[in-house]
Amino acid sequence: MMQKLKQFEFVTIIALVTSLSALAIDAMLPALGSITEELSLVDPNRAQLVISFIFIGMSIGQLIYGPLSDARGRKGPLQLGLVIFICGSLISALSKDFEVMLFGRLLQGLGAASTRVVTTAIIRDYYSGEQMAKVISLVMMIFVIVPALAPTVGQIILAHYNWRAIFYLLMSLGFIGLAWFYFRMPESLAKSKRRDFSFENIKNASIETLSHKSAMAYTLASGLIFGAFIGYLTSSAQIFKDVFDQEENFPILFGTLALSIGSASFANSRLVMKHGMKNLTLKALNSLSLLAISYLLIASIFSLNSNLILFLLYMLCSFFCIGILFGNFNALAISPLGHIAGIATAIISSIQTFVFLILGTTIGQLYNYSVYPLVIGFLVLSLSSNIIIRKMAR
Repeated sequence: MMQKLKQFEFVTIIALVTSLSALAIDAMLPALGSITEELSLVDPNRAQLVISFIFIGMSIGQLIYGPLSDARGRKGPLQLGLVIFICGSLISALSKDFEVMLFGRLLQGLGAASTRVVTTAIIRDYYSGEQMAKVISLVMMIFVIVPALAPTVGQIILAHYNWRAIFYLLMSLGFIGLAWFYFRMPESLAKSKRRDFSFENIKNASIETLSHKSAMAYTLASGLIFGAFIGYLTSSAQIFKDVFDQEENFPILFGTLALSIGSASFANSRLVMKHGMKNLTLKALNSLSLLAISYLLIASIFSLNSNLILFLLYMLCSFFCIGILFGNFNALAISPLGHIAGIATAIISSIQTFVFLILGTTIGQLYNYSVYPLVIGFLVLSLSSNIIIRKMAR
């Protein structure tokens, strides 16, 4: 096995390929209105499927790349995924109707699934425990900064071209990630540690993962919190346009809030070494619930549902908590399953995606020209996540 890269380049390349999926989501947010108009969608909420379908593809793909990466090594499956992502971008760019574009988005998700599953397995190949959480947090910091700028990039492209150009940009970035990973990233899984790609091995590893009570607790809790975040993601453009009349400033406001997650991920990379993952996770969940309760009370009592400053303060604090949770949840879930990291990551990621796709889409579809469905979603899901951790996790 080749010597691994220095941590800076390792974190950067992992963050780049991982951020492609987030970039493919966030860069499209300013374009949902244009897509609705050009493709003649009657219900504007239907445009949210542009976001949902990439997650459907990811939930399917994750179950494939995990076992494949345990059997064939990490590089090949990830590179295959990037090729599929590039093809999906091209199909979406050339689509003439909404259904074809959704098929392209499905392929994008199918390809992007490799970046989520395989990169986590690569990190687990090299690191464990708090050190793993630190590296994941550093990856998350870059991962968030890139898509935080994505709506602005999307808006700039829309000002000069149209929404199809965004897909061409994604295709180009996919090529860059593919080339950088191919030439610079060493294979992290030695041949002696690979497992045969057989139904028996997949079944045994799946049973072990699903029966690990602590891993499943953090998986489900993560899915719930991601669900709240996806609810925001799918409805954010409509909220800033309809509730706060901030359509033109949407990319700036979205990026500012997203950077709060990045700053939390950076803080977590330092704090986790001192305070431990589980302790930080519980504190973040408690804070997330208290913030939602406080916002609902203040907004209701003082009729401040459409007060932009109050909403931004609430979301900045909530996203900081979510930034603490993202890296720790994944590390806590996969840490005890390092010997089957590929399959375990696939199952964990697939369950997370299935849970947050349903919950996030539901919250988005409940949008009613107010922020209350979103905030209530944050409250209910953070409380549920807290209960699961305290009851099930060791």
